[in-house]
Amino acid sequence: MDTANTETQTNTGMKKALLGLNCIILAIGNCGGPLVMRLYFIRGGKRIWFSSWLQTVGWPIIFIPLTIAYIHRRKTGGSTTKTQFFLMKPRLFIASATIGVLTGLDDYLTAYGVAKLPVSTSSLIIATQLAFTAGFAFLLVKQKFTGYSINAVVLLTVGAVILGLHTSSDRPEGESKKEYLLGFFLILVASALYGFILPLVEYMYSKAKQAITYTLVLEIQMVMCFFATAFCTVGMLINNDFQAISREAEEYELGEDKYYLVVVWNAIVWQCFFLGSIGVIFYSSSLLSGIVLTFLLPVTEVLAVIFYHEKFQAEKGVSLFLSLWGFISYFYGEIKHGTNKKNDKHDSSQTEMTPTVVP
Repeated sequence: MDTANTETQTNTGMKKALLGLNCIILAIGNCGGPLVMRLYFIRGGKRIWFSSWLQTVGWPIIFIPLTIAYIHRRKTGGSTTKTQFFLMKPRLFIASATIGVLTGLDDYLTAYGVAKLPVSTSSLIIATQLAFTAGFAFLLVKQKFTGYSINAVVLLTVGAVILGLHTSSDRPEGESKKEYLLGFFLILVASALYGFILPLVEYMYSKAKQAITYTLVLEIQMVMCFFATAFCTVGMLINNDFQAISREAEEYELGEDKYYLVVVWNAIVWQCFFLGSIGVIFYSSSLLSGIVLTFLLPVTEVLAVIFYHEKFQAEKGVSLFLSLWGFISYFYGEIKHGTNKKNDKHDSSQTEMTPTVVP
């Protein structure tokens, strides 16, 4: 019995450690992605399809951990066991490819919004993704809600509405109000779409009809990114972006070498975002992934103000306050729910251990 408890505690501890690692990877991608993408645009980059393509084109990086996992399986599987490099079955491949196309569309919407809006503004709008994630998680994976989680969703939505009512004060110079509003609308749609994608991935895990391991999760992510990249590649071909890259690099304000450096880091940092998000879903839930993204909002806000000297008006402060309040509300509710559940389990075990006295 003690051995079983020890193994359970070890597995739980390992799961928490891996969840924490994926949260860190997600933090790097979530904070760094918009900043590097915005750097591309404010220094002379103009290709939105190219920028959206960069968000997933780093998918070959996933071959590195997949190869390590394959070598490990070969060593531990024995000489009589045939080791496959890919574990994914056709059913899961088709589902991953479909979600990948949706991800490609979301990449384009996000790139357009970041191109037209300051990072601090776009980040606050993306905070509404939690509300969409919560709603779709309820519909797809039957996510349970408490008064605290509902309060969080309401606060985040109100914060976005306040931001939307005061959109003219932080419009970049030389940009029309029409372009600004379109960027605002499209990044809001991108938040809704990604809020749908996160629970959809969790739903796909539950309907996979094969054991979901982290190696399989990496394969799913690779297939999703491949098809998202293919989707954006079509857009680049139609828009003649490939022919314009060399010319754009020559005219880039920071120089040609820095242009390609920004492009490469764009691809690397966004891979951290996608790998971290699916890792958090695997080790916990899609709703927690949305919560972590919202929690990282203040960090992105501060970095945008520091590096790009963006304005931080009163309405952004109110929106940020409501977003943080919503997060704290949800987090407090989760802690309280976990404590109550633990106490109930403890009381139940105590009841079972109490001997029954027969008169």
